[in-house]
Amino acid sequence: MPGFPRPFATEDADDETFDEYDEFRPDHLPEPGPFLDGADVLTGDEHCSFHRLTREIFEERGVYDATFGYNLARLNLDSRHPDAGWRYARLPDESGDGASGDAVESDVSDETDAGDSDDAEVLLAEFTPTTEFCPQSDSLTVGAFRAWNGLSDRHGYDRVSVSVAPMHHQSTEINDKLRRLEARLRDDEEDREEYDRMEEADQRSADIHRSGDDGPAAPF
Repeated sequence: MPGFPRPFATEDADDETFDEYDEFRPDHLPEPGPFLDGADVLTGDEHCSFHRLTREIFEERGVYDATFGYNLARLNLDSRHPDAGWRYARLPDESGDGASGDAVESDVSDETDAGDSDDAEVLLAEFTPTTEFCPQSDSLTVGAFRAWNGLSDRHGYDRVSVSVAPMHHQSTEINDKLRRLEARLRDDEEDREEYDRMEEADQRSADIHRSGDDGPAAPF
């Protein structure tokens, strides 16, 4: 069966174009937007640790950027798009103490199980696309939401809440859709079954699209 189409991809990968997954480069990341206001924004090792987990989860669930032809997590490392990618923040608990960062201190391959943290609660994830008219912002954020919440045992948060940055021209519509999906995830058994059905469809798509690595570099 043919793999995922990559119309703008190239085999000429330039190592200097991409940062490493263990590098925190705020100059190559979008500024935290309004969705993360009042939350504990992940920086440094905490950001890198969760993003390494994200790469593994996106690879397993086939969350790929069709234009650039790579795992969507790689956008954070692409120095050609320093204002695009993901930023993360922990939602403070009701007591105001905030959730613990223990859930993401180790990689997927580490012996410590991220799901063992009693303090892990809700993580906020805000996606800033490369342009305000990015046609994939809907499918990418929905795919990321399903991937993170479908494999929640990997990161230990009760839920990952996703939003697209307001710079996108359809941010209101996309975020309304994401809130409905989130409500469905938390709602009754009938809605949970519908969520599981969509998740199974995502998994079938991932089986077709998975490439085994991040994918080649894109020309722009």
